[in-house]
Amino acid sequence: MNIDLSGKKALVTGGSGGLGRTIVRTLAECGADVAIHYNSDKASAEKLVDELRGNGRQAAAFQADITNLDSVTKMKNDIEAGFGMPDILIVNAVIQYEWKPLLEQEIRDYYSQFESCVMQMVYMSKMFVPYMKEQHYGRIVVMNTECAFMAEPNCSAYTSAKRGLDGIVRVLAKEVGKDNITVNQIAPGWTITDKERANGINPAPEYVATVPLARRGTDTDIANMAAFLASDLASFTTGAYIPVAGGRVMPAI
Repeated sequence: MNIDLSGKKALVTGGSGGLGRTIVRTLAECGADVAIHYNSDKASAEKLVDELRGNGRQAAAFQADITNLDSVTKMKNDIEAGFGMPDILIVNAVIQYEWKPLLEQEIRDYYSQFESCVMQMVYMSKMFVPYMKEQHYGRIVVMNTECAFMAEPNCSAYTSAKRGLDGIVRVLAKEVGKDNITVNQIAPGWTITDKERANGINPAPEYVATVPLARRGTDTDIANMAAFLASDLASFTTGAYIPVAGGRVMPAI
């Protein structure tokens, strides 16, 4: 049994980032053509486009500020005109910030996390779900986090935004299920990406001690789940929050 995304077009937000690059490559390896969203790192996005094209896939890079509706609208118009509307939407981009205890966290960080998590999901849905409804098909995969479940110290801005995102995803899944559109979330743990490989992987023994599978996850672990949820193998799964965290998060029934 293989994951076959042949004939499908995908859009990955934050596609030029560490996790995003691996998701883009994995979708392409499964046969999808991929639109790569970036905010500021045009060079990395265009390098990835060249890589995918060299492997026989169609690819293109598109810039947008995912916290700004006008910018997202322009990206949607550019994608529609220059690439084709996506059958698969991977909502992956997020604003990075310095984690601090709640009493020390800057107020602006709560707004930035809400905008990059909740509002990004709203904007992307408004731009791309109507096309999916028209064709009576769509796969939406959203990056959440184990932090939304664990609610550990020093991540109040991130946790609150991702829990808000969870609510949006569950509602949307119920609203568009009749249109043969699935909407699911992946909740990664502390994930190893190329950036950390280049700078030295943190063995994180205290963290790993809390993971039943006794290791940190990798970007490939996350990308494989994204490809599965984007495929027809997961056609009867929607509204799910799926931890890919080695058993560290185990939602109860």
